[in-house]
Amino acid sequence: MADNLKDYFAGKHDEAADILMDLIRMPSMAGGERPVAEYLHDHMQGVCDEIGYVEITSDIKNDVDYTTPVKGLEYGDRPNVRAVQKGCGGGRSLIFNTHMDVVPPSARQERPFDPYIEDGEVWGRGACDAKGQLVTLWLVMQALRDLGISPGGDVIAHLVIEEENGGNGTIAMARTGETADAAIVLEPCNFNIYPQIRGAVWFETTIYGQSGHSGAPGGTVSALLKAIRAIEVFTEYHGIALAESRGKYPLFDQFENPAPLTIGELHTGDWPAQAPEKAVFTGVLGILPDRTKEKVMDDLNEMVRNCGDEWLAEHFEIDFTYRHDATVIEPDHPMVRALEAACRGAGTDCAVSAMTASCDAWWYNNQLAIPTVVFGGGDLGVAHSNRENMPIQDMLTAAEVLIRYIQDWCA
Repeated sequence: MADNLKDYFAGKHDEAADILMDLIRMPSMAGGERPVAEYLHDHMQGVCDEIGYVEITSDIKNDVDYTTPVKGLEYGDRPNVRAVQKGCGGGRSLIFNTHMDVVPPSARQERPFDPYIEDGEVWGRGACDAKGQLVTLWLVMQALRDLGISPGGDVIAHLVIEEENGGNGTIAMARTGETADAAIVLEPCNFNIYPQIRGAVWFETTIYGQSGHSGAPGGTVSALLKAIRAIEVFTEYHGIALAESRGKYPLFDQFENPAPLTIGELHTGDWPAQAPEKAVFTGVLGILPDRTKEKVMDDLNEMVRNCGDEWLAEHFEIDFTYRHDATVIEPDHPMVRALEAACRGAGTDCAVSAMTASCDAWWYNNQLAIPTVVFGGGDLGVAHSNRENMPIQDMLTAAEVLIRYIQDWCA
């Protein structure tokens, strides 16, 4: 079987590269995912026992977990895709999840949607995050059919919209109530296995001041200076949270800063000689498993109110635009061990570690009680950058690993 799998996937090299480049040519930022959904639906038709769209309506905005920093998104024409290879009975079931949306092009990314191959790598926006993962899942479903592999349990794929801006596509899948004995979320991981994934809150903080002429001392309050003080408070809280987490989660402890605070934007002011009336800063704060998203949101509001600045305490608002809890299963969980064995069988080095980014895993693990890990080929270090690429061999190897895993876990 080992030689058969390697030979089979080697024969898919060019087709996998072509499909990935087709997907990259579709600029599927949030709001524009439908062409990718249609393409995947068409290419998986006849390969899977079941294939269909899961429509998402504007009712998703009423869900308690709905979040997005992207303004003006509408629903009704951007479905998820669900695909299934039915098991023959008696085995454990498995859900795969990955996403069809991508982030906007990066600065100095000259050909984000005009992919090309260089040194065995496909370059372009979404190459590894996560269109290469979509191709990996297509390869898995194709191999199950072509090689006559009939696992005992169902193999289910959830291909979703809007992972990058809140995970709303996965919310829709979670709300269907579909369950399984395990879930694997495909993201670029360099074949590392992540049973523990940090959470995150994204925030938009608005500070109000009192505008006025620079020649009128004492009559103005600079919203910019107050925003700087608020950023200092956020930084203080990040340090406290990180210190309090130490020693609780060894997989995260190996990293100096496993849940970073990033201030991404600061907007303020209309004129150099005028104290600004309003300042807005946005960013993201990582969450480790000892804190919930609700606690982090409450703590940040409370710390700003009690920071010792009377003006700031009464003149700020924080809008949390994206909220994920952390995800935890034990590193010796049977599904982790089975995935390690599959990597070894494919001749692939892997490590069990913690993921210092957030993703959609928490809906399966935390809300549906499905043990969940994150796994995949490709390098997270080039995702969201002008160097984003996906080695073609990584897609083939990841698919081989996952077929081996299915043969064990779903037997």
